[in-house]
Amino acid sequence: MMRPVSTESWGAPVARQEKLPQAYRSRYYARLACRAMQTEARLTPKPGLVDGRNTGAHKDMALPDFLRSASEIALIFPLFFEEGAASAVCDPDCVLARLKPIGLRCETEMLQATGGVNTHKGAIFTLGLFCAALGRHEALGQPLTPNALAATVSTFCHGIVERELVELRGRMPLTAGQRLFISAGLTGARGEAQAGYPLVIDHALPRYRQLRREGLSEELALLNTLLLIMSRNDDTCVASRGGINGLRWLQRQAQQLLNDGGIHSPENLTRLQQFDDHCITRNLSPGGSADLLMLTWFLSHFHQEERQ
Repeated sequence: MMRPVSTESWGAPVARQEKLPQAYRSRYYARLACRAMQTEARLTPKPGLVDGRNTGAHKDMALPDFLRSASEIALIFPLFFEEGAASAVCDPDCVLARLKPIGLRCETEMLQATGGVNTHKGAIFTLGLFCAALGRHEALGQPLTPNALAATVSTFCHGIVERELVELRGRMPLTAGQRLFISAGLTGARGEAQAGYPLVIDHALPRYRQLRREGLSEELALLNTLLLIMSRNDDTCVASRGGINGLRWLQRQAQQLLNDGGIHSPENLTRLQQFDDHCITRNLSPGGSADLLMLTWFLSHFHQEERQ
């Protein structure tokens, strides 16, 4: 099992960063995003995913690729925050187009770091959006809370499902995500972003925080939260490998582990390892759920939304 990752060395809580220079804040959030990617990568065991135990359902990538990729991407991530701050004078629905060149630059760095392997494309999209939302909120003096940031991300991505999935019916060539939307109605990362990441905001983040308050270690809290996400997420990474039947099987298996009490003991960890083995046999990798777990960890460092 992995050694729990301490975040104490990453400085003061996020809310205390507000009065520091923008260049420092942009680097702070970039490092936090990097740490989110590396924390998820090291988390072990994860069903079907690359971790410290094995390479999951993948033959072209391993843990060092993920750690190296995250470090290289983090060098570009301050630009998301800076562009978000600069966009404060613009309507939010124009921001996504301004972020795209930064995302493509991150992908280039990722591919160079890994020898052409896609380790973090989904994470670049998700965490990049939230870093941009942070920049915009700080520029406008708006709250730095998960709910407020997610609402802004939703406005950034308004209409993305229609533009990139619905309106592309019949066009060729199609991406894997577009094919799954046409065949099964799955909206994937685009749908989560357009909706403001409800699976994270309404379910994963509250559950992770609850488990931490109850005294569960960061590692075990993350593993249980990952199972929760997997049980509810219509993960296009899984569906692209195993079809809808494979996706529903994975969701049922994750839910069964939660129904049996989750991951709190060595016996539970053995069952999680067996789940991992079965995912590998079925060639299933819940990469979309891993991205949502990264976001959950990232947002756990921000203040709770005050109760109304």
